[in-house]
Amino acid sequence: MPDEHAVPAAPRPTVAVAGSRLRFPVRRIFCVGRNYPEHSREMGASDLRAPPFFFSKPADAVIECGAVVPFPSRTGNLHHEIELVVALDAGARIFGYAVGNDLTRRDVQLQMKQEGKPWDTAKGFDHSAPITPIATVDSIGHPSRARIWLEVNDAPRQNGDIADMIWAVPEIIAELSTWFTLASGDLIFTGTPAGVGPLNPGDRVRGGVDGVGVLTHTMAAR
Repeated sequence: MPDEHAVPAAPRPTVAVAGSRLRFPVRRIFCVGRNYPEHSREMGASDLRAPPFFFSKPADAVIECGAVVPFPSRTGNLHHEIELVVALDAGARIFGYAVGNDLTRRDVQLQMKQEGKPWDTAKGFDHSAPITPIATVDSIGHPSRARIWLEVNDAPRQNGDIADMIWAVPEIIAELSTWFTLASGDLIFTGTPAGVGPLNPGDRVRGGVDGVGVLTHTMAAR
């Protein structure tokens, strides 16, 4: 007789696959910190070739492109971070790529750093990972040079090129796999270029990676 759940089981979060009716089931979300030189400098880093470090978001942090994103509680300084996202198949093979926004409670993050505490509440909150549909490798190949950009209310904020990443996608996967057993359904946010900044209730966000996708979302009123 199969086991029964003691409480209702939550559905597994999924992300759309571009150009199809398929959905990508999300297992885990990993994020790379400080992977663009200028962003590393603006965040106070001195060693720009230090080994990559990682943090996580819960799988259900994903929220669809075009959505109204609830403004998080307990922050007075919410920041945008536009990123190339890698979607993994079995055996750590790359299934495809997407564009994501690593929303960050910056004031909370800075306080946690000062106190030597984990960043979980700054990075892993509800709806903190808006994401586009995933473009498969079969459709776009493996982008290595492309503009990455973000606008808020039509005003430019972030502008760079994924070729500027300190650690390229294969290096990120190789290092991450020494810490975790990567599996089908894992997403990797690969870092953000310089220009991160605040978002306010009602802001319209638009950003992308050329050849991969364009992410849009609106910040809800508090």
